[in-house]
Amino acid sequence: MTDVLIVTRAEGVAELRLNRPEAGNALNTELKEALVAALREVAADEAVRAVLLSGNGKAFCVGQDLADLAATLDAEPERASETVALHYNPITQALATMEKPVVAAVHGTCVGAGLGFALACDLQVWGAGITLATAFSKVGLTCDSGLSATLPAAVGAARARELVLLGNPFTPEDGISWGLAGSVLPADEVIAAGAALAQRLAAGPTAAYAASKRLLARGVAIEATLAAEAEEQARCGATTDHQAAVSAFLAKERASFVGR
Repeated sequence: MTDVLIVTRAEGVAELRLNRPEAGNALNTELKEALVAALREVAADEAVRAVLLSGNGKAFCVGQDLADLAATLDAEPERASETVALHYNPITQALATMEKPVVAAVHGTCVGAGLGFALACDLQVWGAGITLATAFSKVGLTCDSGLSATLPAAVGAARARELVLLGNPFTPEDGISWGLAGSVLPADEVIAAGAALAQRLAAGPTAAYAASKRLLARGVAIEATLAAEAEEQARCGATTDHQAAVSAFLAKERASFVGR
């Protein structure tokens, strides 16, 4: 694996730690490709009985690296939305459907695709008071990483519409009051607690866990969701609004949307 993703294995647990702390673990192409490869590898490794997803630095994951995206929009705009099918969908599907339990240790800011990845995991440990957000509408995009299925399942359809359309930040404590699952702990305890939870699962009946994941996934329809998200994200990615919003974000200016 590359330096942007640290993969360790111990006592039946594989930890995948996002390692771009200076960028809030923003998802550039290198990190996304590393995640796709690592998740496929640990999913197929019979010695791995549980997986922990975590991040280095102050943030868990701030979502797509917009500087990386802006470079693609400038060079090959028609390819900018390909990352959904190439990266976000296989990452989300691996987290949600691999036949072993996956824990997200979300110790810091978690927005956009980062939130999608966290909710695609089976169990979550959240840092108290951290910032969560969908963020997509801020840059003229819609949901990816399974959020259009997992967020309504977690907090209800009406609340999910509010969070997606307005993009307002919220805390794990807010989320728990709306139905979000998981433990909320001081931020500096989250990764250790996530590791302990993954170790507990690794010592459990993993065949039964895999069966339970298959049964519970029937109500989420993750494959259809990911396909629909990729289609809609491609439409949004081709809009003037999205390209202008990315440029405004990088220039630290307020985006002006025109609806096309």
